[in-house]
Amino acid sequence: MLWRLNNPAAGLVSSTYAQTTNHCALLVHFGQRTAIPWGRLDNAAHRPYPHALIIGPCTNLLGTTNTMKLSIAKEQLTAGLQAVQNVIGTRTTLPVLSNVLFQAEDNRVRLVATDLDVTISSVVEAKVVRTGSSTLPAKKLQSIVREVAIPELDFEVDDRMVCVIRAGPSQFKLNGLSAEEFPPQPTFADRKPIILPQGKLKGMLKRTAFAASTEESRYVLNGLFFSLKDHKITAVATDGRRLALSEEEVDIGPQAHAEFIIPSKAVAELERLLQEEGSMELRYSENLAVFTLHFEKGGQTLIITKLVDGTYPNYQQVIPRECRERITLPREEFMQALRRAEIMTSDKNSAVKLNFSRNQLVITANAPEVGEARETLSLNYKGADFAIAFNPNFLVQALRALDVDEVYFELNDELSPGVLKINGPFLYVIMPMRIS
Repeated sequence: MLWRLNNPAAGLVSSTYAQTTNHCALLVHFGQRTAIPWGRLDNAAHRPYPHALIIGPCTNLLGTTNTMKLSIAKEQLTAGLQAVQNVIGTRTTLPVLSNVLFQAEDNRVRLVATDLDVTISSVVEAKVVRTGSSTLPAKKLQSIVREVAIPELDFEVDDRMVCVIRAGPSQFKLNGLSAEEFPPQPTFADRKPIILPQGKLKGMLKRTAFAASTEESRYVLNGLFFSLKDHKITAVATDGRRLALSEEEVDIGPQAHAEFIIPSKAVAELERLLQEEGSMELRYSENLAVFTLHFEKGGQTLIITKLVDGTYPNYQQVIPRECRERITLPREEFMQALRRAEIMTSDKNSAVKLNFSRNQLVITANAPEVGEARETLSLNYKGADFAIAFNPNFLVQALRALDVDEVYFELNDELSPGVLKINGPFLYVIMPMRIS
């Protein structure tokens, strides 16, 4: 707000800026300030200093500017906060990373949180009275939203970033930080996105992500490898002892061919946020990828992630091209038998032994310090008798990720990797364990 004060006798001009409300005016005259009702300023008789020239509406001596005002349903706000909550920092050297960014415009609010590696934003519906942006402490805000019983909350933020939250008889004042302190969101060049149904990507992640390495020393394997080419999107995960691969057909132009590694944290957030319905858009650059989720019931969520810097190993080399035996197994029965046998394993003896004989599979586990287990399954097997041992948890994880009735186990001998397959674009390579 500009006030220009003229004194023709002295030939002096002074000016200052102030903030406005609808209730009072701040009159500045050579260092003195006087507040008078704005409604009386149109009458020169009420002006204490006749040489003061008022330009624009009133100022705010007694209050502050309201920068954002909105009403939002508790259900909508809860959904938005839940979408972004996992990347909000609790112990960070940057206080603003413990906050969630509010951007209110066009009867919607965008909630944004980041840990500088993964950024998640969620758009929810709201009644926006005054557009604006601010950041608010996420933990305190979540506690307020969880505890209030009123279905709608009113937010009003002033220029000091103090947010007044009203919910029926309850009122809170929450100290926030300026939106300008929040890390800027990266932008992507305008390129055609790769579009895929959310349900397909969700299934791919479910069938592969569990096999990624958790060892920090093997950072290249701490994520999911994506390959985009030949009208297919391929997802691969490995920790060196097993490898999971899943593919889906997708419309990919020649210019969109790419390979990159999505870090495990971003993969976990995608698994959590993807739905069975709705579509997904994938864009990427040299060191970033963004997944835009469009939901059937409206709303949108973005997951922006840095990519793992490194070259993924040539996974094709470890996939056996031939097999001596291809054995059909009932997935659920096989998985339950492995889980029961696993009870009798230990840290020193963590393997279960699969003994194949005519029309029968016997699963045994033997740990001298614990005991032993024996499970028998009937199956259609006509090959030679042989035995092979595996880590039971590795097999159970793969079987649990599938939703088919039958799986096919391709084996060669007790020292060669086994391959678990289904009638679909999926395979799981697992290294055997040595047995005496």
